[in-house]
Amino acid sequence: MKILVSNDDGVYAPGLAILAETLRKDSDLLCVVAPDRNRSGASNALTLDRPLEAYQHTTGYYSVNGTPTDCVHLGRSGLFMDGFVPDIVVSGINVGANLGDDVIYSGTVAAAMEGRTCRLPPIAVSMNSFHPKHFDTAAEIVRSIVAKLDSLVIAPRTVLNINVPDLPLSEIKGIHVTRLGHRLAANLPVPAEDPRGKIRYWIAGAGDVADREPGTDFFALEQHCVSITPLQIDMTHYSGMDNLATWLEEL
Repeated sequence: MKILVSNDDGVYAPGLAILAETLRKDSDLLCVVAPDRNRSGASNALTLDRPLEAYQHTTGYYSVNGTPTDCVHLGRSGLFMDGFVPDIVVSGINVGANLGDDVIYSGTVAAAMEGRTCRLPPIAVSMNSFHPKHFDTAAEIVRSIVAKLDSLVIAPRTVLNINVPDLPLSEIKGIHVTRLGHRLAANLPVPAEDPRGKIRYWIAGAGDVADREPGTDFFALEQHCVSITPLQIDMTHYSGMDNLATWLEEL
């Protein structure tokens, strides 16, 4: 299996190294392409206003001065490994969960989405902690899932969004298939004066959880379970099409 590994925390992130090392146990055909710095929150942005630069590190990893989507876009083109066309893209392991509305902004999820046309469903994996101690738990869970993906029957272009409690593997209570929960609106931006007297603004943190009902990704993690949410790229709201058509007829 040819595996392309990326992330949004950057090429030096410990979660990236642990994920790559773990997946390499089953495949020597593995390429790592990640941003040269932290690009959390970059979502699905592509860099179109300048050329991109790539650098190969002593680890064999490649870094790109662009977004997570840029990295996968370049990585799956065969530029870094001659003729390398990945069977799957695995993105992570992210510091901090990507739950509910987080997936809209997540560079981790976006990197996986850029691999949506690969032979196997792409995976985004995140830890439910901003100071994780158990990256190895998430890495082994992903390894076991990747090993069995050939037998998964699922709609084309589906992305598997995986969130893992920051616990030893022996303390994980199970794996739940979940839907996305929801958050309240984020807090207001925070103004701050710089040393030259100019007011700048910090984007506030994510909003509080509004929907943590059983069956959601938030609920699964609270139960010390892994959450796997299948995400679809087709954002069409099919149930609203008839109402919209009727409304348009009245204009």
